[in-house]
Amino acid sequence: MSGTFVGMPGFPPAAHPAFPAAAHDAVHNPTLRANLRHATHTIRAKRARAVGELSDWAALREAGRRIKDHTLRHLDRYLVQLEESVTAAGGTVHWAADADEANRIVAGLVRATGESEVVKVKSMATQEIGLNEALAQEGIRAYETDLAELIVQLGEDRPSHILVPAIHRNRGEIRDIFRTEMGKWGRPAPEGLTDTPAELAEAARLHLREKFLRARVGVSGANFMVAETGTLVVVESEGNGRMCLTLPETLISVVGIEKVVPTWRDLEVFLQTLPRSSTAERMNPYTSMWTGTTDGDGPRTFHLVLLDNGRTDTLADEVGRQALRCIRCSACLNVCPVYERAGGHAYGSVYPGPIGAILSPQLRGTGSEIDASLPYASSLCGACYEVCPVAIDIPEVLVHLRERVVEGGPAVRQGNKVVLRPAKGHAAERAAMRAARWAFTHPGALGAGQRLASRTRRLHPRTLPGPGRAWSGTRDLPAVPPEPFRDWWRRTHGGKDGAA
Repeated sequence: MSGTFVGMPGFPPAAHPAFPAAAHDAVHNPTLRANLRHATHTIRAKRARAVGELSDWAALREAGRRIKDHTLRHLDRYLVQLEESVTAAGGTVHWAADADEANRIVAGLVRATGESEVVKVKSMATQEIGLNEALAQEGIRAYETDLAELIVQLGEDRPSHILVPAIHRNRGEIRDIFRTEMGKWGRPAPEGLTDTPAELAEAARLHLREKFLRARVGVSGANFMVAETGTLVVVESEGNGRMCLTLPETLISVVGIEKVVPTWRDLEVFLQTLPRSSTAERMNPYTSMWTGTTDGDGPRTFHLVLLDNGRTDTLADEVGRQALRCIRCSACLNVCPVYERAGGHAYGSVYPGPIGAILSPQLRGTGSEIDASLPYASSLCGACYEVCPVAIDIPEVLVHLRERVVEGGPAVRQGNKVVLRPAKGHAAERAAMRAARWAFTHPGALGAGQRLASRTRRLHPRTLPGPGRAWSGTRDLPAVPPEPFRDWWRRTHGGKDGAA
């Protein structure tokens, strides 16, 4: 089995700099900062209003968490049930251990149809495995049909947001991309195209319609898969997905194994929480569901490619596995102060933001410079956990992964138990943590150190020396009190004496 690929296509993790270096240019780009600030603030304000309409939101959130946890605990059983249901409904199921295998399967299926182009529904899984690039190497051209994904593709760009991949672009930039690039991919943009949203949308609609009507093969992902019936579900806002799912003769869906839910009753919970958390809508404008194939209705051939690509490795981690609950709503990105300033490209993965900071290092491991730095791409403010509709405790997983980066330890990689070595550059941190552990287990030494720190506090530097300079360079050192808490507690009898 080859290594897990979850990077930007054509830009492997090993070639991507660590997060601080990657974020440097973005932080100093005023146009990008303005685009991100406007978009994220707008989306999260709308989401707050949509969620606020439901008096039972907390109960729905807890139900979603429990359904996902139950499914992950019994994932083997539900995946087998899903395969049986899809097969009984006329579909064919393929199992892909990694990105290379998934790409080979899809390319082979497309070649078998005799076609040289496919239309695509927006899909994180196909971006994760670099499907478009793999198909191009086989002489097959993939056309993105989601408006934002079309912008990214035409601009030879990379997605920077889970829900709104072109969030880093403004209307003027989009107009220029359409004017110069659309003609290279098909119908050119209309003469005199302006940057008004209606004209941009109409240009995309005209450009894509000929592809919808010509395509014989469609490629999609899925938001959910229902094990009891073999039904797949795609939710979207534009209608392009509905066209890709119904018009082609052959449909190929590439879906992560964690997207399965046991029953339709379970699905009902997520059809309430996902639209409100993602697009701030009570219900998605287009909710497409299909079960196998039906004569005279939709594609005549359906293939489901179940993708692992590091997911079972993640499932083996008792703390980190909660990342697999993710329903890709992107609510965590829209409230994250780090993402708002750094943007999505700095994360070096198709999964940016807080969820990417815990998902990518687990799917890929922490061996590369970017993956070892992602658990630190957070202030641990907890805003991501508060808005997550399936209650993923992202700060908890971040701290867990930081420990793995610094200390190494047991993990599962490609299905094998391994012992990870500590990442480079953390020797001083390991020494500091070991010294702290020793001090906290020796109360006498801890008390003496606290009293010494209090008595010499006027001599303390404002920044730490050596490796500590990286920490204090962006933070103020906390002031040391004139008296340690333990001494104050003893002197005042727990504050009962009223002494200051």
